[in-house]
Amino acid sequence: MGRHVIGAAADLPPGKNKIVTVEGRSVGVFNVNGSYYALKNACPHQGAPLCMGRVTGMTLPSEPGQYLYGRDGEILRCPWHGWEFDITNGKSIFDPHKCLVKTYKVAVEEESIEEESPSVETYEVKVEDAKIVVYI
Repeated sequence: MGRHVIGAAADLPPGKNKIVTVEGRSVGVFNVNGSYYALKNACPHQGAPLCMGRVTGMTLPSEPGQYLYGRDGEILRCPWHGWEFDITNGKSIFDPHKCLVKTYKVAVEEESIEEESPSVETYEVKVEDAKIVVYI
């Protein structure tokens, strides 16, 4: 599993996403309410650039005559044929047990500065910028 820094967490605020190429693969990285997720940028239906689709929500189970909308920002709709996937786990909304998109591990890591020589005078350093890292 390779480690790939794709940018600063501050550059991908909640509700935003970006498409990156990692080890020759096109991957969409999403910030959903402060949590980061990565999906393969290919719809399992016909290979459409899935991560270029619309990020939306969905109707939720409700009583007859009621329409509840929720999970805003968690559902990705394929730009070609409208197939919908849960960004948080890659599963299809229509058939979550058989149809899914490859997901990748994502972590937000604080940058660390390691001391190179014990004889060098050092000062306290605070890390303020976090980086988003995708593992493939």
